[in-house]
Amino acid sequence: MAIKCVLSTIMGAKRLKMTDVAQGAGIARSTVFGLYHDRVKKVDYAVLDRLCKFLNCQPGDLLIYVPDAEQG
Repeated sequence: MAIKCVLSTIMGAKRLKMTDVAQGAGIARSTVFGLYHDRVKKVDYAVLDRLCKFLNCQPGDLLIYVPDAEQG
């Protein structure tokens, strides 16, 4: 996959727990879990919007492009 979610990095920097993000952003904990572990195949715009508002960031801060040659 060429798009990677770095929510775990942002949460670590802000010292937030999954429950904090789920409650604060108003999204399901299972959604936060999937994004945190980069296990999702698609992200709903509404989820991105809520996360960006809660974390005070841009979508590009949460999702990064990793060329296939760099994947591990």
